[in-house]
Amino acid sequence: MITIEVRGLPAPQGSKRHIGHGIMIESSKAVGPWREAVRAETQRARQDVHASPMHGPLCLSVTFYLPRPKGHYRTGRNAHLLKPSAPSAPDTRPDLDKLLRAVLDGLTAGGAWADDAQVALIEAAKVYGPPGCRIEVKAL
Repeated sequence: MITIEVRGLPAPQGSKRHIGHGIMIESSKAVGPWREAVRAETQRARQDVHASPMHGPLCLSVTFYLPRPKGHYRTGRNAHLLKPSAPSAPDTRPDLDKLLRAVLDGLTAGGAWADDAQVALIEAAKVYGPPGCRIEVKAL
């Protein structure tokens, strides 16, 4: 098993745009740096445990931590308290599946496995907290 912690605001990997002559670019400018952060942390985590790329069917568990919007908090001297109407988990964009796409590509680039087709089971969640994500990859 390998555990990876990535700090920073998770960015979704959405659609790509065709700009001509077979050239495609990402729709989001934030996805490149996020995917690179996942790649770098994957390589660092693999080096820490001297791990080679994993083989066979894999289970991926990812928790995305997103910042809570300011509108969820009260005002004035109670600004540190949540409003009763504030949701307990994110129910807005970014989409969970698009967040996963960027992480899967970052894990592949970081050498966690040979191909993300090896992932047979995914457990994923979006929660509020300091921005980042926690990733666990284990054999199934």
